[in-house]
Amino acid sequence: MSTRQQRLGAFGEEVAVRRLQELGYRVLERNYRCAVGEIDIVAMDGEVLAFVEVRTRRGDRMGTPEESVGPRKQRKMIEVAQTYVAERGYTGEWRLDVVAVALDARGRVERCEVIANAVGA
Repeated sequence: MSTRQQRLGAFGEEVAVRRLQELGYRVLERNYRCAVGEIDIVAMDGEVLAFVEVRTRRGDRMGTPEESVGPRKQRKMIEVAQTYVAERGYTGEWRLDVVAVALDARGRVERCEVIANAVGA
């Protein structure tokens, strides 16, 4: 991944964290990594543990941010979430969310949408 992509991703994650907090989510971890992969944000939404993948796009030439979470990425998200709950001994309800951050040509946020339960586990 290029440095430009990394900066774009980091910016999108900051935007997503602020939006999640505005909605009442309590962020527990960022960039959780394990042997099977990585998830951007782990947070509590009330009593539900939410694993959040953030997708950021500038312009719509390559599709919307949420469209970039394909079947392969969805399977990886499920594996990472299952690893997390097993490691932590978490027995409560959990789900997989996506935050879509769309930027205009100048890099300003056009849309930041939280899609709860975006991936079925």
